[in-house]
Amino acid sequence: MNDQRSKPGVTARFQWQIRVYFEDTDTGGVVFYVNYLKFFERARTELLRACGADQSAVAQNDGVLFVVRSTAVNYLSPARLDDLLMVEVTITRLGRASIDFEQSIRRGDTVLAQSSTKVGCVGRDSFRPAELPAPVRHALEAWRHAE
Repeated sequence: MNDQRSKPGVTARFQWQIRVYFEDTDTGGVVFYVNYLKFFERARTELLRACGADQSAVAQNDGVLFVVRSTAVNYLSPARLDDLLMVEVTITRLGRASIDFEQSIRRGDTVLAQSSTKVGCVGRDSFRPAELPAPVRHALEAWRHAE
């Protein structure tokens, strides 16, 4: 894992490195489009984990689940078998019951894909909107404002 924050005055950015495996590609060795969503999901999960918000524990202890409400992806350039990619995550909005993320996937200096994703919090049993647990909110706010 590579957790890097940007310079003061700029929104904090989390980075997660991932390698492209054969299972991620089509027969031409190019990453299948839906797998970018998996890469984005893994980086968001690792950001939460790095902030002390293990999703299993939040579900068990607080009865809250994180669900994707919407996502939009722009595919700019293909990733290929064996590429080493950097997935970057920025929280653009932290609401009472939701988190908005901007993400990108890079190979070196080349941006391959960008996404905007809205994640909502719902009750584990009801699947109705639920507040982001206070410890999770505080951890994410502290991470966003750390220098």
